[in-house]
Amino acid sequence: MRTLRHLPTGLALLLALAACGQSEDAGSSPLPDPVGSWSVESLTTGGRTLHAPAAARVDLKQDEATGNYGCNGFTAKVVPEGSSALTVTPGATTNMACENQEFETAFAQLFKGRLTIDRGPDRLTLKTADGSTIALTSQPPAPDAPLAATEWTVDSLVDGATVSSVPAEAAGKARFTLTTDGTASGSLGCNRFSAKATVDGPTVTFGPLTTTRMACEGPAGEVERTLTALFGSGPLTWKIQGQNLTLTAPDGKGLTAKGATAAE
Repeated sequence: MRTLRHLPTGLALLLALAACGQSEDAGSSPLPDPVGSWSVESLTTGGRTLHAPAAARVDLKQDEATGNYGCNGFTAKVVPEGSSALTVTPGATTNMACENQEFETAFAQLFKGRLTIDRGPDRLTLKTADGSTIALTSQPPAPDAPLAATEWTVDSLVDGATVSSVPAEAAGKARFTLTTDGTASGSLGCNRFSAKATVDGPTVTFGPLTTTRMACEGPAGEVERTLTALFGSGPLTWKIQGQNLTLTAPDGKGLTAKGATAAE
């Protein structure tokens, strides 16, 4: 077996350097550096997912972070632990009254203390000790879907501060589309419906619903009765963030829905 001492000096040196480099590469495979500019996609905490407004972002540097909770700006001190975790100490923040105060408050509560890091292509997830997460992406935020010409699939029902996912047996069955000529149609979870839909700035009002007349029991029937009451309760405040729609009645009841273009 030939050894390096049998080779010319220059070639032996090159082989030795190459072997050293291979040893270092095999010894560790660090995660990509989390430093960079990130748009916030969503927060998951307390069993709920809160979708981020377009302005929510975090700019991570080696020892500090700046960003926006969705309306108010903030600064923070950052102490990294390699690329696996970081500790965040909040600094200064603006103090404006903001529309999406629930998201702002939740973001501020989560983005502090020790956060572990899960990094994927174009994505970064920060996780708190109790398992809550901040989902970040390096991609620019998607534009808001239009209210009309989008098919909305109901994914949760709202009653004040309580948000309940649609039961699994009824998931994907309640969906509706508004058109630009002032009508709405779709499924309440069991029966199909159609109605007039008048959009006036931030509100939409559904006229009397015309429906098919199948008997609907179980979870699908419960969802249908809830939606029938909601659509008939008068003007509903609508809000869209990305592909997510919220309809809210004056009494705090409402729904959230996920959007896809009607053509899809």
